[in-house]
Amino acid sequence: MSLEAIRYSRGSLEILNQLLLPGESVHEPIRGIEDGWNAIKLMKVRGAPAIAIVACLSIAIEVNELNFSSKDELVKFVEKSFERLVTARQTAVNVYKAAEDVRNFLCSLEEQDAIECKEKLLSFLADMLTKDVADNKAIGDAGAEWFMSNCAKKTVQVLTHCNTGSLATAGYGTALGIIRSLHNAGSLQQAYCTETRPYNQGARLTAYELVYEKIPSVLIGDSMAAILMKERSIDAVVVGADRVAANGDTANKIGTYQLAIVAKFHGIPFIVAAPVTSIDFTCPSGSHIKVEERPANEVLCFRGERVAAEGIGCWNPAFDVTPAELISVIVTNRGVFKPTELAKLKL
Repeated sequence: MSLEAIRYSRGSLEILNQLLLPGESVHEPIRGIEDGWNAIKLMKVRGAPAIAIVACLSIAIEVNELNFSSKDELVKFVEKSFERLVTARQTAVNVYKAAEDVRNFLCSLEEQDAIECKEKLLSFLADMLTKDVADNKAIGDAGAEWFMSNCAKKTVQVLTHCNTGSLATAGYGTALGIIRSLHNAGSLQQAYCTETRPYNQGARLTAYELVYEKIPSVLIGDSMAAILMKERSIDAVVVGADRVAANGDTANKIGTYQLAIVAKFHGIPFIVAAPVTSIDFTCPSGSHIKVEERPANEVLCFRGERVAAEGIGCWNPAFDVTPAELISVIVTNRGVFKPTELAKLKL
């Protein structure tokens, strides 16, 4: 059974506070849009798919409690809510895509009665949880099938970065979903995960998920990736994505770019796993992706205690962009594509 990062029923939303893992497992209530914004901004919830879902469901919480005099009033409330929520973290495209999908859904409703529109909107938002899990399972299975079709070995060893599992999505995961599918098929020898500094999502979250699900796994420091690839017969690197540009350039957790470079040097496939909703066809290349910069204290301090010398400067980008030419394939819920083939998904 996968971990449950998001709990929702009509009128109630809770998120697993990932800042407290693995020491404590605490679900916190999200009572509305501002709670959702803060949970995303502070990284109590993280992972592009999960961020989008929490944003949508925080709107659902408020919509459920309000009465609207017209469909137009409901639409304006939703649009204003998304305008606020997209400012929490701007590199991931999923919240923007969700806003567009919700807006299109509301505009497609023939009903003008505000009560009927409200009910249909709440159902639409709740269905996002189920759809995300289905999309992730499709990614996992497609990725595992690609592995076994392109690898001569019966079992494989893979390296992953950051956290892309049930804690980053509604369930199952993207890159970690591929690892999960390989394990379920008896095709995984070992999963390696980086600690993923400075927030340690790999050490705190991915390791937690792998141990929880009894998947054979080993944690390494970020600086150990090159020697790992040289010495331990790694068959592929599998990562997630916060935004994929139209040309295949991919923004993901800081440290992804250097893994792609090292993988290229060692002749190891570098695989990106992401739902189609993470592909931004309005963004021509990675140079157009705005990279979030996080507070310096996330690097300078650990659990509130300073570990770096006083007076030292700090640069803390949360993401980097991997050029498409370093990416072997992008595994989506609609199949496996080379970066140059993404235009097929627009059809």
